[in-house]
Amino acid sequence: MLAAPRHLTIATRASRLALWQARHVQGRLQALYPSCQVDLLELTTRGDQILDRSLSKVGGKGLFIKELELALLDGRADLAVHSLKDVPVDLAEPFQLSAILERADPRDALVCPVGGGLDALPAGSVVGTSSLRREAQLRARFPHLQVKPLRGNLDTRLGKLDRGDYSAIILAASGLQRLGLAERIHSFLPVEWCLPAAGQGALGIETLASRSDLSTMLAPLACALSRACVVAERAVSRTLGGSCQVPLAAHAVWQADEIFLRALVAEPDGSCCFKAEGHCAPEQGEALGVQLAHALIDQGADRILARLGPPEPN
Repeated sequence: MLAAPRHLTIATRASRLALWQARHVQGRLQALYPSCQVDLLELTTRGDQILDRSLSKVGGKGLFIKELELALLDGRADLAVHSLKDVPVDLAEPFQLSAILERADPRDALVCPVGGGLDALPAGSVVGTSSLRREAQLRARFPHLQVKPLRGNLDTRLGKLDRGDYSAIILAASGLQRLGLAERIHSFLPVEWCLPAAGQGALGIETLASRSDLSTMLAPLACALSRACVVAERAVSRTLGGSCQVPLAAHAVWQADEIFLRALVAEPDGSCCFKAEGHCAPEQGEALGVQLAHALIDQGADRILARLGPPEPN
């Protein structure tokens, strides 16, 4: 068995979902290395503090990891646990993704009190979502509904629905399931018309690239199948310079021993949507992601990307 350090600290956001994720990794590590004490360092990020504007207007997903990375740099923490969809596709030196865990359900989920779901909502009903990706796909399929921004942690978002601020809200299914709130899910949005974000449902563990000892320790937690799919998805986003300013989606699954990848770039209002798909051997996922990104560009996605602004800073 690997000689583990006597103590490890995991940096995590302080939200209930982030703490669940960090405690999940904490439990896995303590089971693997009983002699190692694993503690949590709870931090508040800028993404948690700025709740009055959408992510696309305040700097994007990198806002959820910067404070955790500072803790890695100054030695307060050894590793950080993230929802992988919140991690920029190009991690700056000296950081690396040392492990991607087995993926949970990557789909988006509808939470609403109406029995018939989105189809049953009357014209003008307000649907809340935190991402332009979801907004664009909702507007394309349900142009009679109003889509409005929804920020805050999971409990805050559910509270806004329950007090009537929204007729329905869209959340990541994995977050609800992890917190024991699966009963709040009215239905899952099919990936055929609501393609998930790259990395959605997966947990990533970030470390300093120099910590080869941690990479070895974390290897038993890693899932090769999940990593292969996520690598393909993130290659689409990386090639397109994807950010929260752009409605961009990528979703890969295992299908007959191959990776089947779908990708999408859309206008925020849903008026135009470019799609591409393909399949490949597991080790060729990154190349397929690049290929599909260029297929989207050839269709005209580059015009959307150019107009909506540069990639978010890493």
